[in-house]
Amino acid sequence: MANQKVMVITGSRKGIGRYLVEYYCDLGFQVIGCSREDSDFSNDNYRHFSLDVADEAGARKMFREIAKSVGRVDVLINNAGIASMNHVLLTPMTTVRSIIDTNVIGTFLFCREAAKLMRGDGGRIVNFATIATPLNLEGEAIYAASKAAVESLTRIMARELAPFRITVNAVGPTPVKTDLIRSVPQDKMDALLARQAIRRFGEFRDISNVIDFMIKPESDFVTGQILFLGGV
Repeated sequence: MANQKVMVITGSRKGIGRYLVEYYCDLGFQVIGCSREDSDFSNDNYRHFSLDVADEAGARKMFREIAKSVGRVDVLINNAGIASMNHVLLTPMTTVRSIIDTNVIGTFLFCREAAKLMRGDGGRIVNFATIATPLNLEGEAIYAASKAAVESLTRIMARELAPFRITVNAVGPTPVKTDLIRSVPQDKMDALLARQAIRRFGEFRDISNVIDFMIKPESDFVTGQILFLGGV
């Protein structure tokens, strides 16, 4: 449909990204997702690209295809992310590079390319931060640092893109029961949840609720904000 809004979601094959794809397809968005591997999700409102978000050539090719097929992007949700819990003395450079590549470079690339296709009627970008940054979580040095970079990107890009009527915000979830935290010991998870005002795991609905607010037309005066969940 000509008036159907176009949304790009990264890391869309599983977890939070998969939930967001299904959620926004059900709401009538034309959703375009991507992940390193193919997706088994099928919907008339969905198209999937297989690529690494940190691959500039792949990202630019994807957005060229979007420009040809639908001509614009209305909303970008930068969900793709990598986490790793290692003491700094035990963190290999391969882990450092993969986290920085996906979380920082991938976020930057997709913001840059999506913004080029956002028209002057109010584009929306939502990045993903994490409570690991404000809580200074031990064992999360590189992950938290990568998301601190995403926070900075969010605030500065909000100013740079404001003249184009594009808002840039970020949501910082508490731990959600996905593959991202599967390897974290239970005692560490319990200690983390105890530092929240609301001591429970985050749920998918908590995240989509914040995104819904950030992307609605009436939120055109909300930009450069990082919203952490759980009362951190």
